Amino acid sequence: MLGDGVLADLATVVADTCPAASYVVISDSNVAPLHAEQVVNRIGDVAPTQLITFPAGERHKTRKTWSTITDQMIEAGVGRDGAVIAVGGGVVGDVAGFVAATYMRGIPYVQVPTTLLAMIDSSIGGKTGVDTRAGKNLVGAFHQPKLVLADVATLETLPAKEFTAGIAEAVKHGAITDADYLTRLADQHREILEHDSEAVTALVAGSMAIKASVVMNDEREQGRRAVLNFGHTVGHAVEAASGYELLHGEGVAIGMAIEAQLGANLGVTDADTQPRLCSTLELFGLPRSLPSDVPVETLLDLMRHDKKARDHGLRFTLLKRLGEIARPEDGGWTHSVSQTEIGETLHQGF
Repeated sequence: MLGDGVLADLATVVADTCPAASYVVISDSNVAPLHAEQVVNRIGDVAPTQLITFPAGERHKTRKTWSTITDQMIEAGVGRDGAVIAVGGGVVGDVAGFVAATYMRGIPYVQVPTTLLAMIDSSIGGKTGVDTRAGKNLVGAFHQPKLVLADVATLETLPAKEFTAGIAEAVKHGAITDADYLTRLADQHREILEHDSEAVTALVAGSMAIKASVVMNDEREQGRRAVLNFGHTVGHAVEAASGYELLHGEGVAIGMAIEAQLGANLGVTDADTQPRLCSTLELFGLPRSLPSDVPVETLLDLMRHDKKARDHGLRFTLLKRLGEIARPEDGGWTHSVSQTEIGETLHQGF
Protein backbone atom coordinates (compact mmCIF):
# COMPACT_ATOMS: atom_id res chain seq x y z
CA MET A 1 0.00 0.00 0.00
CA LEU A 2 1.51 3.30 -1.12
CA GLY A 3 0.43 6.89 -0.87
CA ASP A 4 0.68 10.26 0.83
CA GLY A 5 -1.02 10.03 4.24
CA VAL A 6 -1.94 6.33 4.13
CA LEU A 7 -0.53 5.77 7.63
CA ALA A 8 -3.91 6.98 8.88
CA ASP A 9 -5.46 3.79 7.42
CA LEU A 10 -2.97 1.43 9.09
CA ALA A 11 -5.28 0.04 11.79
CA THR A 12 -8.00 -0.89 9.32
CA VAL A 13 -5.59 -2.42 6.84
CA VAL A 14 -3.69 -4.39 9.50
CA ALA A 15 -6.91 -5.77 10.95
CA ASP A 16 -7.79 -7.10 7.48
CA THR A 17 -4.40 -8.36 6.31
CA CYS A 18 -2.65 -9.37 9.53
CA PRO A 19 -5.18 -10.12 12.29
CA ALA A 20 -3.60 -11.08 15.62
CA ALA A 21 -4.41 -11.44 19.30
CA SER A 22 -1.73 -8.87 20.13
CA TYR A 23 0.86 -6.75 18.31
CA VAL A 24 4.43 -5.80 19.02
CA VAL A 25 5.59 -2.62 17.32
CA ILE A 26 9.36 -2.69 16.89
CA SER A 27 11.20 0.53 16.14
CA ASP A 28 14.44 2.35 16.94
CA SER A 29 15.25 5.28 19.17
CA ASN A 30 15.06 7.78 16.30
CA VAL A 31 11.81 6.70 14.68
CA ALA A 32 9.81 5.72 17.76
CA PRO A 33 8.90 9.28 18.86
CA LEU A 34 8.27 10.38 15.27
CA HIS A 35 6.04 7.57 14.01
CA ALA A 36 6.00 4.37 16.07
CA GLU A 37 4.19 5.83 19.07
CA GLN A 38 1.28 6.94 16.88
CA VAL A 39 1.26 3.48 15.27
CA VAL A 40 0.90 1.94 18.75
CA ASN A 41 -2.02 4.26 19.47
CA ARG A 42 -3.72 3.38 16.19
CA ILE A 43 -3.17 -0.39 16.40
CA GLY A 44 -4.18 -0.37 20.06
CA ASP A 45 -7.77 0.05 18.88
CA VAL A 46 -7.48 -3.33 17.12
CA ALA A 47 -5.75 -5.46 19.78
CA PRO A 48 -3.38 -5.07 22.77
CA THR A 49 -0.20 -3.44 21.43
CA GLN A 50 3.21 -2.72 22.95
CA LEU A 51 6.25 -0.83 21.69
CA ILE A 52 9.79 -2.24 21.84
CA THR A 53 12.66 -0.03 20.76
CA PHE A 54 16.40 -0.46 20.32
CA PRO A 55 19.22 2.05 19.71
CA ALA A 56 19.30 3.43 16.18
CA GLY A 57 22.07 2.59 13.75
CA GLU A 58 23.58 -0.28 11.75
CA ARG A 59 25.92 -1.13 14.63
CA HIS A 60 22.88 -2.28 16.62
CA LYS A 61 21.65 -4.67 13.92
CA THR A 62 23.07 -7.63 15.86
CA ARG A 63 22.20 -10.95 17.41
CA LYS A 64 22.29 -9.22 20.80
CA THR A 65 19.52 -6.85 19.72
CA TRP A 66 17.54 -9.77 18.31
CA SER A 67 17.85 -11.74 21.57
CA THR A 68 16.97 -8.73 23.72
CA ILE A 69 13.77 -8.11 21.76
CA THR A 70 12.71 -11.76 21.74
CA ASP A 71 13.35 -12.01 25.49
CA GLN A 72 11.13 -8.98 26.05
CA MET A 73 8.39 -10.56 23.96
CA ILE A 74 8.61 -13.81 25.91
CA GLU A 75 8.46 -11.91 29.21
CA ALA A 76 5.41 -10.00 27.95
CA GLY A 77 3.63 -13.25 27.12
CA VAL A 78 3.36 -12.73 23.37
CA GLY A 79 2.15 -16.01 21.90
CA ARG A 80 2.07 -17.64 18.49
CA ASP A 81 -1.14 -15.70 17.82
CA GLY A 82 0.78 -12.41 18.02
CA ALA A 83 2.24 -10.34 15.21
CA VAL A 84 5.07 -7.87 14.71
CA ILE A 85 4.86 -4.43 13.10
CA ALA A 86 8.20 -2.98 11.99
CA VAL A 87 8.23 0.83 11.91
CA GLY A 88 11.42 2.41 10.64
CA GLY A 89 14.21 2.07 8.12
CA GLY A 90 16.06 -0.92 6.78
CA VAL A 91 17.79 -1.81 10.05
CA VAL A 92 14.46 -1.88 11.89
CA GLY A 93 12.81 -3.90 9.13
CA ASP A 94 15.63 -6.45 9.00
CA VAL A 95 15.77 -6.91 12.78
CA ALA A 96 12.01 -6.95 13.30
CA GLY A 97 11.57 -9.32 10.36
CA PHE A 98 14.17 -11.68 11.80
CA VAL A 99 12.41 -11.54 15.16
CA ALA A 100 9.11 -12.42 13.44
CA ALA A 101 10.75 -15.19 11.39
CA THR A 102 12.18 -16.92 14.46
CA TYR A 103 9.88 -16.11 17.38
CA MET A 104 7.80 -19.19 18.23
CA ARG A 105 9.18 -20.61 14.93
CA GLY A 106 7.62 -17.77 13.00
CA ILE A 107 4.79 -15.25 13.45
CA PRO A 108 3.30 -12.79 10.93
CA TYR A 109 4.63 -9.28 10.51
CA VAL A 110 3.95 -6.00 8.75
CA GLN A 111 6.49 -3.58 7.29
CA VAL A 112 5.91 0.15 7.76
CA PRO A 113 9.04 1.64 6.15
CA THR A 114 9.79 5.26 7.01
CA THR A 115 12.92 5.77 4.89
CA LEU A 116 13.17 5.90 1.13
CA LEU A 117 15.68 3.06 1.13
CA ALA A 118 13.38 0.80 3.12
CA MET A 119 10.34 1.67 1.00
CA ILE A 120 11.94 0.75 -2.30
CA ASP A 121 14.29 -2.01 -1.23
CA SER A 122 14.56 -3.73 2.14
CA SER A 123 10.82 -3.89 2.96
CA ILE A 124 10.12 -5.84 -0.24
CA GLY A 125 11.17 -9.43 -0.81
CA GLY A 126 11.19 -11.02 2.64
CA LYS A 127 14.90 -10.86 3.46
CA THR A 128 15.52 -10.48 7.19
CA GLY A 129 18.68 -10.73 9.25
CA VAL A 130 21.40 -9.28 11.41
CA ASP A 131 25.07 -8.47 10.95
CA THR A 132 28.09 -10.19 12.47
CA ARG A 133 31.69 -9.09 12.86
CA ALA A 134 32.48 -10.91 9.62
CA GLY A 135 29.95 -9.02 7.51
CA LYS A 136 26.41 -7.86 6.88
CA ASN A 137 23.32 -10.06 6.99
CA LEU A 138 25.23 -13.29 7.55
CA VAL A 139 22.56 -14.56 9.96
CA GLY A 140 18.97 -14.31 8.80
CA ALA A 141 15.92 -15.88 7.20
CA PHE A 142 13.47 -15.38 4.36
CA HIS A 143 10.12 -14.33 5.85
CA GLN A 144 7.55 -12.48 3.76
CA PRO A 145 5.56 -9.65 5.37
CA LYS A 146 1.78 -9.77 5.24
CA LEU A 147 1.71 -6.11 4.27
CA VAL A 148 4.03 -3.30 3.28
CA LEU A 149 2.54 0.14 3.94
CA ALA A 150 4.62 3.02 2.61
CA ASP A 151 3.48 6.54 3.45
CA VAL A 152 5.65 9.05 1.58
CA ALA A 153 4.62 11.73 4.09
CA THR A 154 6.90 10.05 6.65
CA LEU A 155 9.88 10.94 4.46
CA GLU A 156 9.49 14.58 5.52
CA THR A 157 11.06 13.64 8.86
CA LEU A 158 14.02 11.92 7.20
CA PRO A 159 17.40 13.69 7.29
CA ALA A 160 18.37 14.95 3.83
CA LYS A 161 21.47 12.75 3.71
CA GLU A 162 19.43 9.58 4.35
CA PHE A 163 16.82 10.54 1.77
CA THR A 164 19.52 11.08 -0.84
CA ALA A 165 21.25 7.82 0.06
CA GLY A 166 18.01 5.95 -0.56
CA ILE A 167 17.91 7.21 -4.13
CA ALA A 168 20.94 4.99 -4.86
CA GLU A 169 18.71 1.91 -4.82
CA ALA A 170 16.32 3.53 -7.30
CA VAL A 171 19.28 4.27 -9.57
CA LYS A 172 20.30 0.63 -9.22
CA HIS A 173 16.83 -0.54 -10.22
CA GLY A 174 17.05 1.45 -13.42
CA ALA A 175 20.62 0.36 -14.09
CA ILE A 176 19.79 -3.34 -13.92
CA THR A 177 16.37 -3.48 -15.60
CA ASP A 178 15.03 -0.25 -17.09
CA ALA A 179 17.13 2.47 -18.74
CA ASP A 180 14.00 4.56 -19.39
CA TYR A 181 13.20 4.58 -15.65
CA LEU A 182 16.77 5.69 -14.98
CA THR A 183 16.35 8.52 -17.47
CA ARG A 184 13.11 9.62 -15.78
CA LEU A 185 14.88 9.73 -12.43
CA ALA A 186 17.61 11.90 -13.90
CA ASP A 187 15.08 14.20 -15.59
CA GLN A 188 13.19 14.67 -12.31
CA HIS A 189 16.19 14.90 -10.00
CA ARG A 190 15.37 18.43 -8.85
CA GLU A 191 11.73 17.59 -8.03
CA ILE A 192 12.80 14.42 -6.21
CA LEU A 193 15.44 16.20 -4.14
CA GLU A 194 12.88 18.90 -3.29
CA HIS A 195 10.48 16.20 -1.99
CA ASP A 196 7.82 16.92 -4.57
CA SER A 197 5.10 14.45 -3.50
CA GLU A 198 4.15 13.39 -7.04
CA ALA A 199 7.76 12.84 -8.11
CA VAL A 200 8.69 10.93 -4.95
CA THR A 201 5.57 8.77 -5.12
CA ALA A 202 6.39 7.94 -8.75
CA LEU A 203 9.93 6.98 -7.77
CA VAL A 204 8.72 4.72 -4.95
CA ALA A 205 6.04 3.13 -7.14
CA GLY A 206 8.51 2.52 -9.97
CA SER A 207 11.14 0.95 -7.77
CA MET A 208 8.62 -1.12 -5.83
CA ALA A 209 7.32 -2.55 -9.11
CA ILE A 210 10.82 -3.35 -10.36
CA LYS A 211 11.91 -5.08 -7.18
CA ALA A 212 8.65 -7.00 -6.82
CA SER A 213 8.89 -8.23 -10.41
CA VAL A 214 12.43 -9.52 -9.79
CA VAL A 215 11.78 -11.30 -6.48
CA MET A 216 8.34 -12.67 -7.31
CA ASN A 217 9.64 -15.86 -8.91
CA ASP A 218 12.94 -16.12 -7.04
CA GLU A 219 12.23 -15.56 -3.36
CA ARG A 220 15.36 -17.32 -2.11
CA GLU A 221 17.85 -15.85 -4.54
CA GLN A 222 18.55 -19.00 -6.52
CA GLY A 223 18.45 -17.23 -9.87
CA ARG A 224 17.46 -13.83 -11.23
CA ARG A 225 17.09 -12.16 -7.83
CA ALA A 226 20.90 -12.01 -7.77
CA VAL A 227 20.72 -9.05 -10.17
CA LEU A 228 19.59 -6.92 -7.21
CA ASN A 229 23.08 -7.35 -5.77
CA PHE A 230 24.60 -5.00 -8.34
CA GLY A 231 26.83 -2.60 -6.39
CA HIS A 232 26.38 -4.51 -3.15
CA THR A 233 29.46 -6.73 -3.03
CA VAL A 234 31.75 -3.72 -3.03
CA GLY A 235 29.14 -1.56 -1.30
CA HIS A 236 28.80 -3.79 1.76
CA ALA A 237 32.58 -4.00 2.09
CA VAL A 238 32.92 -0.20 1.91
CA GLU A 239 30.20 0.22 4.54
CA ALA A 240 31.87 -2.22 6.91
CA ALA A 241 35.34 -0.73 6.34
CA SER A 242 33.97 2.71 7.25
CA GLY A 243 32.66 1.38 10.56
CA TYR A 244 29.20 2.02 9.09
CA GLU A 245 29.84 5.74 9.04
CA LEU A 246 28.84 5.54 5.38
CA LEU A 247 25.13 4.99 4.85
CA HIS A 248 24.04 1.89 2.96
CA GLY A 249 22.95 3.87 -0.09
CA GLU A 250 26.27 5.70 -0.16
CA GLY A 251 28.11 2.38 -0.10
CA VAL A 252 25.91 1.05 -2.90
CA ALA A 253 26.53 4.16 -5.01
CA ILE A 254 30.29 3.66 -4.68
CA GLY A 255 29.83 -0.06 -5.30
CA MET A 256 27.90 0.54 -8.52
CA ALA A 257 30.58 2.89 -9.84
CA ILE A 258 33.33 0.36 -9.04
CA GLU A 259 31.43 -2.69 -10.32
CA ALA A 260 30.44 -0.92 -13.54
CA GLN A 261 34.12 -0.20 -14.13
CA LEU A 262 34.96 -3.79 -13.23
CA GLY A 263 32.59 -4.96 -15.96
CA ALA A 264 34.22 -2.58 -18.45
CA ASN A 265 37.68 -3.81 -17.46
CA LEU A 266 36.55 -7.40 -18.03
CA GLY A 267 35.05 -6.56 -21.41
CA VAL A 268 31.45 -7.41 -20.51
CA THR A 269 30.13 -3.87 -19.91
CA ASP A 270 29.85 -1.24 -22.65
CA ALA A 271 32.55 1.40 -22.22
CA ASP A 272 30.12 4.34 -21.89
CA THR A 273 28.04 2.67 -19.15
CA GLN A 274 30.13 3.60 -16.13
CA PRO A 275 30.47 7.31 -17.02
CA ARG A 276 26.73 7.59 -17.73
CA LEU A 277 25.87 5.83 -14.47
CA CYS A 278 28.22 8.09 -12.53
CA SER A 279 26.63 11.15 -14.14
CA THR A 280 23.24 10.10 -12.74
CA LEU A 281 24.72 9.46 -9.30
CA GLU A 282 26.31 12.91 -9.44
CA LEU A 283 22.94 14.56 -10.15
CA PHE A 284 21.76 13.28 -6.77
CA GLY A 285 24.96 14.16 -4.94
CA LEU A 286 25.86 10.51 -4.33
CA PRO A 287 29.50 9.40 -3.87
CA ARG A 288 31.26 7.60 -6.70
CA SER A 289 34.77 6.97 -5.38
CA LEU A 290 36.36 4.98 -2.57
CA PRO A 291 37.13 6.82 0.68
CA SER A 292 40.83 7.65 0.72
CA ASP A 293 41.34 6.05 4.12
CA VAL A 294 39.99 2.59 3.19
CA PRO A 295 42.75 0.10 2.22
CA VAL A 296 42.01 -2.11 -0.77
CA GLU A 297 43.23 -5.18 1.13
CA THR A 298 40.63 -4.49 3.84
CA LEU A 299 37.90 -4.40 1.21
CA LEU A 300 39.12 -7.64 -0.38
CA ASP A 301 39.15 -9.38 2.99
CA LEU A 302 35.60 -8.23 3.74
CA MET A 303 34.41 -9.38 0.31
CA ARG A 304 35.85 -12.87 0.93
CA HIS A 305 33.37 -13.15 3.82
CA ASP A 306 30.42 -11.81 1.85
CA LYS A 307 27.47 -14.22 1.87
CA LYS A 308 27.46 -14.13 -1.95
CA ALA A 309 30.96 -15.63 -2.13
CA ARG A 310 31.03 -19.15 -3.54
CA ASP A 311 33.78 -21.77 -3.33
CA HIS A 312 36.22 -19.14 -2.10
CA GLY A 313 35.54 -17.09 -5.23
CA LEU A 314 33.93 -13.67 -5.60
CA ARG A 315 30.69 -13.32 -7.56
CA PHE A 316 29.52 -10.07 -9.12
CA THR A 317 26.41 -8.90 -10.90
CA LEU A 318 27.70 -7.00 -13.92
CA LEU A 319 25.97 -4.75 -16.43
CA LYS A 320 26.00 -5.21 -20.18
CA ARG A 321 24.69 -1.70 -20.58
CA LEU A 322 22.32 0.54 -18.61
CA GLY A 323 19.07 -1.34 -18.20
CA GLU A 324 20.52 -4.76 -19.00
CA ILE A 325 22.50 -7.32 -17.01
CA ALA A 326 25.41 -9.17 -18.62
CA ARG A 327 24.73 -12.90 -18.48
CA PRO A 328 27.75 -15.21 -18.15
CA GLU A 329 28.27 -18.10 -20.58
CA ASP A 330 27.08 -20.64 -18.00
CA GLY A 331 23.59 -19.11 -18.15
CA GLY A 332 23.69 -17.78 -14.60
CA TRP A 333 23.26 -14.25 -13.35
CA THR A 334 26.62 -13.51 -11.71
CA HIS A 335 30.22 -13.60 -12.86
CA SER A 336 33.16 -15.22 -11.09
CA VAL A 337 35.90 -12.63 -10.64
CA SER A 338 39.39 -13.25 -9.33
CA GLN A 339 40.73 -11.25 -6.43
CA THR A 340 43.42 -9.91 -8.75
CA GLU A 341 40.81 -8.56 -11.18
CA ILE A 342 38.70 -6.84 -8.54
CA GLY A 343 41.83 -5.66 -6.74
CA GLU A 344 43.08 -3.92 -9.88
CA THR A 345 39.72 -2.15 -10.31
CA LEU A 346 39.64 -1.11 -6.65
CA HIS A 347 43.08 0.40 -7.00
CA GLN A 348 41.69 2.66 -9.74
CA GLY A 349 39.65 4.15 -6.90
CA PHE A 350 37.82 6.77 -8.99
